[in-house]
Amino acid sequence: MHVLLVEDEKSLHQEVRQFLSQAQYLVDSAHTYAEASEKLFVNSYDFVLLDLGLPGGDGLDLLHAARQSEKQEASFIILTARGALDDRIKGLDLGADDYLPKPFSLLELTSRMQAITRRKFGLKRPEITFGDGFVMDATARTVRYGSTPEVPGPEVPLTKKEFDLLHYLLLHRGRVLTRLQLGEHLWGNVLEDDSDSNYIDVHIKNVRKKLAQFGSADFIETVRGIGYRAV
Repeated sequence: MHVLLVEDEKSLHQEVRQFLSQAQYLVDSAHTYAEASEKLFVNSYDFVLLDLGLPGGDGLDLLHAARQSEKQEASFIILTARGALDDRIKGLDLGADDYLPKPFSLLELTSRMQAITRRKFGLKRPEITFGDGFVMDATARTVRYGSTPEVPGPEVPLTKKEFDLLHYLLLHRGRVLTRLQLGEHLWGNVLEDDSDSNYIDVHIKNVRKKLAQFGSADFIETVRGIGYRAV
């Protein structure tokens, strides 16, 4: 998941960034209102972790502006020491997905992010079934084939990027994702000049090859001239 962390308190910012990076999230940083506004305008994110008291502006104004943009589909979690009921209600009314007052547990933060992801994509469990017998466990970051409740099937040996690419396609099952969208998800800020590179094509080829050693990989469709779609 591609995350924008908007927090001006340096020690907390570093702590959250390091924890999320170790949990395999791709994290961009912003410390001021202007910096966060610019990154939200340029990039697409899965999550925005937003402090309200920012140098140069109010985080609630940033949330409001982001929700008016067609480009930004991120889920917002407000992280703030401002615990007044009015602030919580206003944030949720403006479109925040959750509210976590400081100080907070980093484990609780990631649990809430996972819960929001499941709600957003209609998943009742961390596991995603796909293809002709594959099961992805988003928490354990594994893909297995032919598992039963009693006996787990063999694991498909995907790299981190391959897993992230497949996970993103499955979360958006049925939707065509461009090479640029997939590249932004895997590597963060990607210039449009790079959108014609074959990085994504190579990764898709590798994923298909590894899946085909166990079962059919036909559920990953190539949409000529655009990108890929999982069905």
